Amino acid sequence: MNFSRIKESASSLRRTSGKKKATYAAGLLFNIFCYIILITIGYIVLYPLIYTIVTSIRTPESYLDPTRHWIPTSVYLGHYKRAIEYMEFGKSILNTVRYEMVSALLEVASCAVAAYGFARFNFKFKNIFMVILFLTILVPSPMIIIPLVTNFSHLDVLGIFGLLNKLTGIDLRLNLMGTGFTYWIPSFLGVGLRSGILIYIYIQFFKALPRELEEAAWIDGAGSFRTFLSIAVPSSGVVIITVTVFSLVWHWNDYFIASMYTVGESTLATAAAELPEIIKAHGEYGSAVTSGTLLAGTILYIVPLLIVYLFLQRGFIESVDRVGITG
Repeated sequence: MNFSRIKESASSLRRTSGKKKATYAAGLLFNIFCYIILITIGYIVLYPLIYTIVTSIRTPESYLDPTRHWIPTSVYLGHYKRAIEYMEFGKSILNTVRYEMVSALLEVASCAVAAYGFARFNFKFKNIFMVILFLTILVPSPMIIIPLVTNFSHLDVLGIFGLLNKLTGIDLRLNLMGTGFTYWIPSFLGVGLRSGILIYIYIQFFKALPRELEEAAWIDGAGSFRTFLSIAVPSSGVVIITVTVFSLVWHWNDYFIASMYTVGESTLATAAAELPEIIKAHGEYGSAVTSGTLLAGTILYIVPLLIVYLFLQRGFIESVDRVGITG
């Protein structure tokens, strides 16, 4: 009897050991599969960046050397010098900060105010305004660019200045084209570049905030605006980081609006887009330095925003998870 129990125990141990080995092997295969997928994705993402960096520091002569493709014989910064000169890098980045980045930060603040109103208050025609909000997300900027340009070139207030012009012949309408106000006014009013998406993200977050905190502030005598500043804003660090990153990236990459509003001045996006034409104007297009100059301009364009993202990336990843942005 004892021998049979011992045999059963040994058999049970062998079966358990076999199951553990099978589980370990399955886990190992799954990990290997995950690593293969991650390495493949990493290669797809990093290959263009590595190629861009390497090509931008190669000497013009090395382009004719088939033995040197990834490891250049020496570091050549002439492409960056030409790119900085052709793009007017200092002036372009200053315009980008003055127009686009200021607009982005104004948009972060104004969209928070609008979203808080949608999330916390019931008012007349609220559903209609929500439909309009989604329409601003769905309608692309090129479809409304003509009325926007017309409005900013003859800025009017409820048609009053236009009526005075017809009656008196005196045109008091302002021409804001080529000024920063074409960027700042829409952002300040919450109707700037992709403001609808930012407002929607804010709404989703504010709806999840505990109402008890706001009710406590109301009992203490705080009004709606003070409650927003003292309760909602301090509790919204994660969503503010998310919206800030999105807004900065979208404004930094904005070419269409900048090319329509900016007259005689270039932002970094428009300067990068016009770089091939500038190279042609200097008679260098098609030469050995063309690719290096173009790729050096690309690196100069992405590096400032990449530096900003490195400082914000931890908070951004955590905020995306906590805000709950879904498709």
